[in-house]
Amino acid sequence: MQRPEMDDLLLMRYSRQIMLPEIDVGGQEALRNSKVLVIGAGGLGCPVSLYLAGAGVGTLLLADFDEVDLSNLQRQIAHTTSRLGDNKAHSAAHAIRELNDDVRVDCITDKLEPENISEFVRVADVVVDCTDRFSVRANINKACYLEKTPLVSGAAIRWEGQLSVFDFRDPESPCYHCLYGVQSDESLTCSEAGVVPPLVGVLGSMQALETLKLLTGAGSSCVGKLLVFDGKTASWREFKLVRDRNCGVCGQN
Repeated sequence: MQRPEMDDLLLMRYSRQIMLPEIDVGGQEALRNSKVLVIGAGGLGCPVSLYLAGAGVGTLLLADFDEVDLSNLQRQIAHTTSRLGDNKAHSAAHAIRELNDDVRVDCITDKLEPENISEFVRVADVVVDCTDRFSVRANINKACYLEKTPLVSGAAIRWEGQLSVFDFRDPESPCYHCLYGVQSDESLTCSEAGVVPPLVGVLGSMQALETLKLLTGAGSSCVGKLLVFDGKTASWREFKLVRDRNCGVCGQN
């Protein structure tokens, strides 16, 4: 549904990005009429959702079944001490509404399973994967591939983060399965290996940036690439990704 045209207050709110020729008024209207599914309202999901809300994405679908824990507050910047025990999606939605009441926030507090994830992916213009389990990432990737919905994937642990964009509107785009294949959830998570707080801010901000580029038509520069960030040296490495013709998700068979 098209939203009403922006009034003077909204034009002022978004003025610093409207003046960018790659966005302009048309791009801002595109943002206000877009819908983004953010899966995970933790370390990555907090900066992703806050920056997308600040930029004026019209509707955010926030999916998280977990509750805010004291150990989360070290890095999950949308949550507060007063909201300990609250559902993370609801807590992040509270922060978003205080930041920008022009944005609609819908919370998904049920666990996303292979049986129901496609119904949420289907209505989104972009999906942002902010989860930390390979099995969940695999389900998200498959649903996005089947629905031809662009997927912005990020990960962060210890001092290192990774970022890639899989744009399934492009038949030559690789998918997450091309990169990682079948992985076990026994792999370490932040709760098991630790993470330095600003690292998730760096990767989450990059996810938000790539999402905005996809929504405004500026085009993502991360499709077909894997970017790896080393927080200790403040350096990025770039690896080329190609579609695996024998991939179990997007391959020819």
